[in-house]
Amino acid sequence: MDKIVVMMVDKQPLFRVGVCHALSQQPDFDVVDGAPDQNVMALIEANSPDMLLLDIDYPSLRGLELARRVALYCPTTKVIMLTSNPDDRQLFEIIKTGAVAYLDKSITAEELTRTIRRISSGKYPINDSVLARPKIAEHVLRQFQSIYSNGKTMESVAVPLTSRETQILNYIAAGNSNKQIANILQISEQTIKNHVSNILRKLNANDRAHAVVLAIRYGWISAEELQPLTYPQN
Repeated sequence: MDKIVVMMVDKQPLFRVGVCHALSQQPDFDVVDGAPDQNVMALIEANSPDMLLLDIDYPSLRGLELARRVALYCPTTKVIMLTSNPDDRQLFEIIKTGAVAYLDKSITAEELTRTIRRISSGKYPINDSVLARPKIAEHVLRQFQSIYSNGKTMESVAVPLTSRETQILNYIAAGNSNKQIANILQISEQTIKNHVSNILRKLNANDRAHAVVLAIRYGWISAEELQPLTYPQN
């Protein structure tokens, strides 16, 4: 059974470490500690987590801004915002980032675990928050009406591949399997699968072969520079 890869990013070390410890006790979770002294976006791109637990007040790169970047560059990573009783305005901003849930930091480990599993099964707990707050629902409706009235769609936004995704797509183009690519890059096969899902979604590709054709057409990879697979020496 594939594990749910969860990354925790929070400015409070004690809280962050405590949550990581609690989640690591779950046999179906693979937990990554996103410590503040690391390049968080690079860490997210490298690990391609299924879930990102994100402090809304994360330092240096505000939580909302980071959530937007994750939605843009790592669309298969679902963001759970951590905050304390947001008002309607703050909740509306959280919804606009594409986050799937917002949780109060007073949540218990059992509740957090249950929420993560719900999201992994395709649920969006933040929808319950919208329905419970009529003003938020009205704001969301007006925003979408404005988008459509201006003739804009989300699909019109160009999304470039990350350096890691480009690297993986080159290996795919050279005829390598997920398992082979995971071996050479020394990361899990599940992480490779997550990256491939991101690639297919960004390119709106039907499958791996279609993704390669589109990426070459867009100039994101070069047919003359496909990377052959070289296994590390024992």
